[in-house]
Amino acid sequence: MNFRNLLLLLSLCCALASTAAAQDSTSGGSTPQAGMVSTGGSGVSAPEAAGVKKYLLGPGDVLDLRVYNEPQFNGLLVVDDEGKVAVPFVEEPMLAQCRNDREVKADIVKALEKFLKRPQVSLRVTEMKSRPVAVVYGAVRNPTPFDMRRRVRLIELLARAGSVTEQASGDVQIFHTSEPMCPEPEDLVMLSSMKKTDDALALPYSVYKIEDVKSGLKEANPVIWPGDIVLVQEARPIYVTGAVVQPSPLYLRENLTLSLAIAQVGGARKGAKTDTVRIIRKKPGALNPDILVYNLDDIKKSKKPDVALMPYDVIDISDGSPWSLKNIPQTLLGLATQSAGSVVGYAPMRIIQ
Repeated sequence: MNFRNLLLLLSLCCALASTAAAQDSTSGGSTPQAGMVSTGGSGVSAPEAAGVKKYLLGPGDVLDLRVYNEPQFNGLLVVDDEGKVAVPFVEEPMLAQCRNDREVKADIVKALEKFLKRPQVSLRVTEMKSRPVAVVYGAVRNPTPFDMRRRVRLIELLARAGSVTEQASGDVQIFHTSEPMCPEPEDLVMLSSMKKTDDALALPYSVYKIEDVKSGLKEANPVIWPGDIVLVQEARPIYVTGAVVQPSPLYLRENLTLSLAIAQVGGARKGAKTDTVRIIRKKPGALNPDILVYNLDDIKKSKKPDVALMPYDVIDISDGSPWSLKNIPQTLLGLATQSAGSVVGYAPMRIIQ
């Protein structure tokens, strides 16, 4: 074989080797996919692999016990309703609730020393089932259930749900379906401050201001417990129509008044009858609404107090004719279109790690 042929052969072998290496690196057989946790053979517990360093056990959690060269002790340990686990050949069940796997392992080693000399024990959490999911819904971009595997605060949960939408009224209501399993001093303070009703079946709840949460106020950023239902309240609409720059629906937020609502749509057009601004207000249980008339000019000059708006108010500024309600259908249609575009279904459950 001459020298030239030898070089060609070596080049061909290198090319084949490079192709095989590339295929192996891109195959999914041995490389965990994004978002997956691989713990096989590492001896690392599931909470540690998931980034949960202080996971406290509870009823329903499953642990995998392995004792070196002593298979009679091996098996899965399930935390029972009393928060205990039963270890083979150990007479008394061991407390696991509100303890981590290392603490339980230390107790198991101590108990097995009655049977074995220097027992080599491996204990890891394989399933975390003790915490019910927390749900975030209402005026958020991605209403989502969360698998709570660690302590998390309200602002983080709202961020993971895509933050609040423009429909948010300004309040966040947190319903507590159950008390925390392993309460800390901060949780005990929250328990004492919850709002309760006379209805024994009603859930206790807490209310926080979104602006306070965004401002970073500590008291407005509570810990969310497993099982909590976080409701970002949706604002109800009002409608501004008639001789204004941009007739449109608005969301009724706290302290929204007549003059502010008109300012938000660009103000009144030139020639509009601002001395006779009408508010068409639906009366509960009545077919015909109330027609309320206000002088916007006097309100701007502080001669008259501003007017607090109510849900579903229709504000109409006449352009000179007795009534100018022709823009109301377009305004209502605009609200329907805007609302339809903001409807978001529940996303798959996400895990707080």
